[in-house]
Amino acid sequence: MIRKLASREYRLYARKVDPKTGRRRNLGTFGSKEQAQQHEREIQYFKRRQH
Repeated sequence: MIRKLASREYRLYARKVDPKTGRRRNLGTFGSKEQAQQHEREIQYFKRRQH
């Protein structure tokens, strides 16, 4: 999940809520939406990669 911050940056959050904190985990802050989307694709690729 990508959100635009007041500082005009984009932050990538985990899709699921962290049960300990009740919030979504911060997975990185990026200067552009395209960079954030690219990183999200990379994360999804590694999550589903065969070992």
